[in-house]
Amino acid sequence: MRRALALALDAGSQGEVPIAAVLVDATTGEVVAEAANRCERDGDPTAHAEMLLIRLGAEKLGGWRHLKRTRMYVTLEPCAMCAGAILQSRVGGVTYGARNALLGADGSWAALLRNEDVGGSERAPVRAHPFTPDLDVKGGVLAEETGEAMREFFRRRRTLGAYDGETASS
Repeated sequence: MRRALALALDAGSQGEVPIAAVLVDATTGEVVAEAANRCERDGDPTAHAEMLLIRLGAEKLGGWRHLKRTRMYVTLEPCAMCAGAILQSRVGGVTYGARNALLGADGSWAALLRNEDVGGSERAPVRAHPFTPDLDVKGGVLAEETGEAMREFFRRRRTLGAYDGETASS
């Protein structure tokens, strides 16, 4: 997760929302791939770290079906798009940092992933996904640091207007 945080901070310094992810082979502990958000750079709203990481990981492992033996470490609770891709690609496990109150799909905004650690009685029950019924999800790892990276980025963006052509009120 520390590597993902370093990548996220670097992405933030380049004007991207500071989210990054690292894919690790769960059997060997080796890093398979790493990615950071590239929505601004690529002009692609789907270029989230998780989406890019799944593609890179599948390529490096020789196909997407090999992703089952991996664990994704991502600095922020995945959004619904990324959670869907995680489920469809059969990534073996997910560990994330800070909660994503606006768009998180592990119970913060929607409940697509299965994290028994969060939510309590207010959390909607989640049926196991047919492709990944045993998906292991853990949240809150380095949550303070990853959350602070997001808060600082948006504080700076509101103050400076971080994107070309934008004002602080955009």
